[in-house]
This record gives sequence, structure tokens and C-alpha cells, in this order.
Amino acid sequence: MPAQILSLVLGTVADLLAVAFLARVLMQWARVPFRNPLGQFVTAVTNWAVMPLRRIIPGLFGLDMASVLAAWLVQIAYLGIMAGLTGLAGLSPDAILFVAWAAFIGVLRTTIYLLMGVIIVMALLSWINPHSPLAPLFGALARPLLNPVRRFLPPLGGIDLSPLVVIVLLQVLLVVLGGLLPGHLL
Repeated sequence: MPAQILSLVLGTVADLLAVAFLARVLMQWARVPFRNPLGQFVTAVTNWAVMPLRRIIPGLFGLDMASVLAAWLVQIAYLGIMAGLTGLAGLSPDAILFVAWAAFIGVLRTTIYLLMGVIIVMALLSWINPHSPLAPLFGALARPLLNPVRRFLPPLGGIDLSPLVVIVLLQVLLVVLGGLLPGHLL
């Protein structure tokens, strides 16, 4: 039972940090200004790791690779700690490569969950309170994902079904990623 509690606490902290790092990447990729409460929160939570990493890790195609690396390192730390505590892995090269691969898959899964969350929040805000101060932020974050679908699927009867289509496609990606690791590690 203590191992489960530790896993829950460490997993939650690792996932929240990874989401913050990946949100920073997404906000920069979508060219969303950071002059909003969410942007300021993400900056405050991630600057301690991203700023030193940026000195050695350059951006790539408009992506903040320092933030991506920070998210991956957080996942490696969590999976490494859990593997060490449960006795599943030593310091063999195979174990280290497996933890690195599992962390990579974890970052991809976390990214997909983040994108799904952005789309859901954007859709809810558009229905409930389209004039919310955060509605333009979530709209700008979701737009790069929704616009390609909107080209092929225009609104039907005034209802935009593109968020539903994109969420289903993201869930398909989650199923594919789930098949890349043995067992239920993530």
C-alpha cells in the first residue's frame, strides 16, 4: 500500500509537470501570447527547468525542444524511480533504454491528453461562456488541430463536429501508442 501511495503522488506530480512543459510547447507552437493567467502560470511553473535547458538545446521548427526535453526527463525520473522501487529494473542498458522508451511514449500520451483537454475546454467555453477571458486562448490552441478537419467537415446545422472528430482521432492514436509498450506501464 505505501508503494501505491508513493506511485500515486509521484505520478501526479510528474504528470502535472509534464503537462506544464508540454503546454508551454503548445502555446509557443500556436503563437498564443503568454499574457494571460494560464500563460503566466505555465511560465512560472516551468522557467526553473526550461531557461537553463534553452542555453544548450535549441528550438526546432518552431518547437521549444528544451520544454519537450524537460517533459521527457520528468517522465524518465518518475519511471526510473518507480522501476527502482519495485525492483523491476537494475542499471542494465536494456532497463535504461526501456525506461527512456517508456518515458518517450509517456510524453506522447500526455501530449495527446493535453490536446484532448484543450479541445474539450474550448468546446465547453464556446457553448457555456464564449466571452470568457480564456475562450480566445483555448480557441487559438485548438484551432491548428480543428481547422484541417473543418475544411472537410463544415458545420452541420450550425453545429461544429470537428472537435468530436479530432478527439476520436486522438483516441485512435492513444490506442496505437498503447500497443508500443508491453503490459500496462503507462
